[in-house]
Amino acid sequence: MTTDNEPERLALLRFPARADRLKLVRGLVTAAVRMCECDEALERDVVLAVDEACQNVVRHAYPAGVEGDAELEILRDGIVLVFRLRDFGPKVDASCLRPGKLKPNALNGRGLHFIHDIMDEVGCLTPSDGTGNLLEMRKRLNPCGTPRNET
Repeated sequence: MTTDNEPERLALLRFPARADRLKLVRGLVTAAVRMCECDEALERDVVLAVDEACQNVVRHAYPAGVEGDAELEILRDGIVLVFRLRDFGPKVDASCLRPGKLKPNALNGRGLHFIHDIMDEVGCLTPSDGTGNLLEMRKRLNPCGTPRNET
């Protein structure tokens, strides 16, 4: 969903695509969702989905032994939160970002299911400079939801 106005940028973070930076990313996503006065359940779900996407960048975006960056942009477009996660690694086939059939007791592969189950829209975009990969995830805010209890 888009509005007549440009989406409001809530945050932009470029960070090394390393596991030890994911806590920082989760904190930023939490703060952005809270700023939009979402309920706690939606906050937990969105943080989980974005964290799973970031973990995939950390694990798969760069060849073994190669370090790289990731960039997370968080936008608010009316009643939709938009998360754009970019890496600068080799291009991937967008079909690889769709969840496959889960195998019983499998630990790997569940992240894409979480992302697709939680977010309203998930898609791959082409970065403006044509390098790397850009994942866009959209989550509609529930205008009738109960605001979080900040005491």
